[in-house]
Amino acid sequence: MFQDPSQGASALICQPAPLPDSSYETGRHLLLGSLTFVQTTIKLLHKLNYTEPNDWSRPLPTGRPNEVMAILTKKVKIS
Repeated sequence: MFQDPSQGASALICQPAPLPDSSYETGRHLLLGSLTFVQTTIKLLHKLNYTEPNDWSRPLPTGRPNEVMAILTKKVKIS
């Protein structure tokens, strides 16, 4: 009634399909503008599920009046 599945020609061996080779590339995004513009853009990119707000650097002054910059380093899977 019960047979050992490892014996006989009808034994099936299930192996997962090999995963495709993929690698990651790193890139940087730089936002320049007023503090309001930079914060609004970061919130919009979060709403679009592109990045988390905490992944950005804090706004840094550029030396120009009313201008800051924020930097994001993002790793993207390339297949």
